[in-house]
Amino acid sequence: MPQVSDEGTKSERVERSFALVPDSDLPEVAKRMLAGGQVTPVERIAIEDLLWAESSPPEISRRIRRELARFLDLEHMTPSESRFMALLGRFWVLGGELSPLLESFFGSSGPSLRRSIEQHVFRNPGDWSAEDLFENVGAFEAGDARFARFLEAMVSADVLLDESAQRRLVDTINEHIRGAAVELRETGTEGGYPRFSMVATRLAENRRPKNIIFASLTKPDIRFRSAVDNDIEVFGDPDNTLVYDRPTPDDGLRWRDLQTWWQDTHQIPTEADAKTTLYRRLRSSLPDNSPGQQNLFDLYHQILGSKVYDLPALLPEVWLHWDHQTVRERGPQALLRSRMDFLLLLPHEQRIVLEVDGSQHYTRDRGQRPDTAKYAETVAGDRDLKLRGYEVFRFGHDELREASDAQALLEQFLPTLFQRFKVSAWTG
Repeated sequence: MPQVSDEGTKSERVERSFALVPDSDLPEVAKRMLAGGQVTPVERIAIEDLLWAESSPPEISRRIRRELARFLDLEHMTPSESRFMALLGRFWVLGGELSPLLESFFGSSGPSLRRSIEQHVFRNPGDWSAEDLFENVGAFEAGDARFARFLEAMVSADVLLDESAQRRLVDTINEHIRGAAVELRETGTEGGYPRFSMVATRLAENRRPKNIIFASLTKPDIRFRSAVDNDIEVFGDPDNTLVYDRPTPDDGLRWRDLQTWWQDTHQIPTEADAKTTLYRRLRSSLPDNSPGQQNLFDLYHQILGSKVYDLPALLPEVWLHWDHQTVRERGPQALLRSRMDFLLLLPHEQRIVLEVDGSQHYTRDRGQRPDTAKYAETVAGDRDLKLRGYEVFRFGHDELREASDAQALLEQFLPTLFQRFKVSAWTG
């Protein structure tokens, strides 16, 4: 919070300081308030809903939620009372305990949602169904982001200390929420137990990349070192092509991951040197005759600023296919597109391709005449990528040719892109 003068009461000083906070910094202030426990449970819920809503959560209708609740078995969901109550306390306002004086007056701990759950779910099993529980905590009316996170937490090892129980509950939930084009999918491990995250089912076939070949200065010379294990090696000058061969994290391939890999593999002593040399190396792979691509790369980092460290790395000149034969040798079976201008690897194996289209994509004779065959090839390549789980966004080169025009365009596009695909480092 900005510093202000000592004049006035504490609340007045806080109000003046708060008024000076830029709108762009308000989410960070809110997150710090939550982390410091400086809000009531009701305020915490309201703030979380606002922050989480920015991530464009999947819409799960009330009808789907209620149908799901009717098929859930509370007994299987609640093997541990303490763990399940801790889960509910994270997402819902359950009410606090009363003072000893009031407890003696009521002859018990008094009325609260917490006590009702303890009585009807644990003390008298069968009193409430899962639908009753969802109704009482407010799950049917909750925001989409809260409901999705609640389901993720419900199947986590924080609640279910048995992998088979996790998977049974996941299967039951998925059977009902797939109607909303989402599912709980295994995205990693936590303490030896599987971790499940809510993802769009249209992306369910994507797999984690094994080798990312990018920023090549010349066509790489590749061979299989082990066809059985899909291990490759690149011949020639190792500086001509970069190969990222580490596991891609659950949060996607961020700049921090790429920089750490670069620093380790090149034995660079400081993070600052690693950051500078990596940026220069990536930029050097961009074609000299495409100022649009250069502007996109430069402005991506300029607009995101310090946030870029925890956001997806913008990988230039990424090899999608590689064929040792030429297009003429391969004939009609030649692959439609060998390289992508830029690739972003987002959370949950989401893959975003950014293409900058110059005149060579739809003309011939150096831009003198339209070439419908080239255009058809570009469109067919896009269809192929989309069917394989990539999202393709194309920019006309003229949109990005001038830095000022490109900046105005990307300042609108990038935040919307990250919100659309739920990149948490951007949205909080």
